[in-house]
Amino acid sequence: MAQVELNNVNKSFAHVDVIRNVNLEINKGEFVVFVGPSGCGKSTLLRLIAGLETLTSGEIVIADRPVMDLPPSERGIAMVFQSYALYPHMSVFHNMAFSLSLNKVPKAEIKERVENAARILQMEHLLDRRPAALSGGQRQRVAIGRAIVRNPDVFLFDEPLSNLDAALRHDTRVEIAKLHKQLGATTIYVTHDQVEAMTLADKIVVLKDGEVMQVGAPMELFNQPDNEFVASFLGSPKMNFFEGTLADVSGETASFAGEGLNVQGVRLVSKNKTAGASVKLGIRPQHLTLDPSGSLKGEITLVERLGTETVVELSTSSGTSFRFASPESPDLEVGQTVAFSFEAERAHLF
Repeated sequence: MAQVELNNVNKSFAHVDVIRNVNLEINKGEFVVFVGPSGCGKSTLLRLIAGLETLTSGEIVIADRPVMDLPPSERGIAMVFQSYALYPHMSVFHNMAFSLSLNKVPKAEIKERVENAARILQMEHLLDRRPAALSGGQRQRVAIGRAIVRNPDVFLFDEPLSNLDAALRHDTRVEIAKLHKQLGATTIYVTHDQVEAMTLADKIVVLKDGEVMQVGAPMELFNQPDNEFVASFLGSPKMNFFEGTLADVSGETASFAGEGLNVQGVRLVSKNKTAGASVKLGIRPQHLTLDPSGSLKGEITLVERLGTETVVELSTSSGTSFRFASPESPDLEVGQTVAFSFEAERAHLF
């Protein structure tokens, strides 16, 4: 059953369309991540759900109620902002309790809700402190706790980890994942970080220029992207692309010729293409295999040894750049020419 529904949602600022005909269903208990590059409209879409922006047209339904005419406080949502938005003169306890006090919740219930949220977030010892005495990660946990105490229908997170350093971002991401499993609450999370999207989401919504490019489970989008944008946006290092022509189109597969490659039985993403059409072959750097007899050849221009993996930058004889990634540390040097093979089933034609 859908907890949040977006039906033909559009938003324009003056003559600029920033959200275009978005249709989406978010089921009860799902963790959904809006992801995309800066300016794609993901935060605007979240703010429309929250009621912080008004729709140009369309409908938003939360828990079976159309909410377009309701203020944020009556939508059954709680939002965690990028900037924490804590009151500096209040203790952690009073920051978390503030919205409940405004709603005239009895003091005994406020105390119970705040202490329960603090216990979940393992910050009972911080309740008497003020925000200035907290680390960035602790402040973010206070902001999350302030959302928890409201018992909302839907949690909204707007890039909550972007102000944290890399190590703390990882730790807080783990905490948010555990929190979702513990509470089972419907959660909508905005980020530009694909690692956050892939590790946290039950379902990812990829946005570009205000339009939904693809919706699906993380590994579904990774392994079966619907278009070149999704294929290139998800995955690190980015997917490699080689230009060439189609041949032997047969249902959902076809052959590819280009860059010295002649590959058969490749997944055809663009269904309306016919033999002879110009296409791009996409293959992820992790799916290349060093093979002296391989048909994909390139000269090494850079070797990055990262400890957990080695990323090699190469260039084909025609000047096309591509990457190879391996968990091993192969003996490769700049200027060396090497060859690769790959399985056709792991490639895509766009």
